[in-house]
Amino acid sequence: MDFKNEIAIILNNYLENLAMEDILSLIEIPPNVEMGDYAFPCFRLAKEFRKSPNQIALELAEKIEKPEFVGEIKNLGGYVNFFLNKNVWVSDVIGSCIAEGEEFGKTGFGQNRTTIIEYSSPNIAKPFHIGHIRTTVIGHSLHRLYKFMGFNTVAINHLGDYGTQFGKLIVAYKAWGDRSVIEKDPINELLKLYIEFHDKAEENPEMEDQAREWFKKLEDKDPEATELWQWIRDVSLKEFNKVYEMLGIEYDSFAGESFYSDKMPSVIKQLEEKGILQDSQGAKIVDLEEHGMPPALIMKKDGSTLYITRDIAAALYRKETYDFYKNIYVVGTPQELHFRQWKKIVELMGNEWAKDCIHVQFGTVSLEEGTLSTRKGRVVFLEDVLNRAIEKTKEIIKQKNPDLENIDNVAKQVGVGAIVFQELSNSRIKDYQFSWERTLSFEGETGPYVQYTHARCCSILKKSGFEVTGDIDYSLLSSNEDVVEIVRVLDSFESVLLRAQGKNEPHHVARFALDLSQAFNKFYHDNHILNSEEDYKRAYVAVVSATKNALKNAMWILGMEAPEKM
Repeated sequence: MDFKNEIAIILNNYLENLAMEDILSLIEIPPNVEMGDYAFPCFRLAKEFRKSPNQIALELAEKIEKPEFVGEIKNLGGYVNFFLNKNVWVSDVIGSCIAEGEEFGKTGFGQNRTTIIEYSSPNIAKPFHIGHIRTTVIGHSLHRLYKFMGFNTVAINHLGDYGTQFGKLIVAYKAWGDRSVIEKDPINELLKLYIEFHDKAEENPEMEDQAREWFKKLEDKDPEATELWQWIRDVSLKEFNKVYEMLGIEYDSFAGESFYSDKMPSVIKQLEEKGILQDSQGAKIVDLEEHGMPPALIMKKDGSTLYITRDIAAALYRKETYDFYKNIYVVGTPQELHFRQWKKIVELMGNEWAKDCIHVQFGTVSLEEGTLSTRKGRVVFLEDVLNRAIEKTKEIIKQKNPDLENIDNVAKQVGVGAIVFQELSNSRIKDYQFSWERTLSFEGETGPYVQYTHARCCSILKKSGFEVTGDIDYSLLSSNEDVVEIVRVLDSFESVLLRAQGKNEPHHVARFALDLSQAFNKFYHDNHILNSEEDYKRAYVAVVSATKNALKNAMWILGMEAPEKM
């Protein structure tokens, strides 16, 4: 039962001047359980009713006929507070959890609408570093969230595999590179060449011109430039896939910037036909001054294209190919202007769907010794972060549970889970400083705590020997405050998912997993689950099963594994 909706229907019978949608939007969950399970504020009605909010709440509380699922209705400080009938509530929620099993929380809300999530998108030949963790982990979680909610999702890795940096790499490779050396350690060796190019270009600025010439050759399909570019792309992607494998990430498309290189002339032509492209000192621009933005450079003097041109081409291609409902880009906040510019250009081209292209921003990552800089070689490789987390986890397991089977596999699940959860447990918009100590901490509100709770549930279920069914005495559960608190959290899952999806904020799911873990561990501590009388034991085991399935689904959405033993 959707209790919030049912309460809104009741209120709608007494508040004819308020639309059902308005009532639903006003209903709150009180900050503490003493104030009820749902509350309706009456402040907005004071002017219309010409009474104080307190008086309105008092009259409503007295007037409303209590349905079976409501235990009590009270007026508390201008609010009408609803206390649910615990018997009905517990049997409804736990019964639904048992009936749905591992499908718990799936509602089909997405109606199979196609949603594209573009995320990670590292630059070829450059390190896959800690600065990429946010787009990678947030994007992966959003992809899973939308999929879980019934959307038809398309995961795209828009690789940075084009641009002047390839001209720079080709110049450096032809001057100092060795193919056999590079193939042994592609990213490090290509990074050395990239850094060396920038060091020497400071003394010899003409090298920048050579780089631009080589990139122009690449755009013109010069055989040597194309062969070198393809080789660099292939060896880089092989390295990147090591990290994706560790994170359990798979993509539907690796169509990067290069994929759109042959689609540039069509974009330029459309812009000219719409009359929005202007000449500016030999280059081509779109003037966006009247829209409060600086001009957007679309084509350089030498005829080469830019990020913005390729992003316009990508959006047009995706609409034509996928006919998306939403086209989501998980890209850092510093790119905000870039996204505003190209979206406005797509709109000016006559495409009303530009509004469905959504920039999901996130704060930047810095190091304790300063900002990340590929040019200066100041990076922390993401693969190293994950490996260190796995090694530290392995050490902890060996101390606490040395006889655990598959230690290496569990260490990987928990170590990677710790990194992922730490990324997703806070709002994505905040900037933060990367710290080894904080990232690899396993204390407090962490991923390992949630995973351990799931493993604890699995252990209890295995030891119980029961087949979990909904045929239990729910009155034994509704009188247990610890169980009621678990039910409270479980019942919030659908609204948590809607909030997370609506705001593109996975941290709401992380908070749900923590709240459920904390509620369950209190229940476990206060109740002798497996040593109780038969009826209690059977009912308690149903609660354990409901918790396990909800935690597993929440962790799947976050991109974490759910170990059965730890």
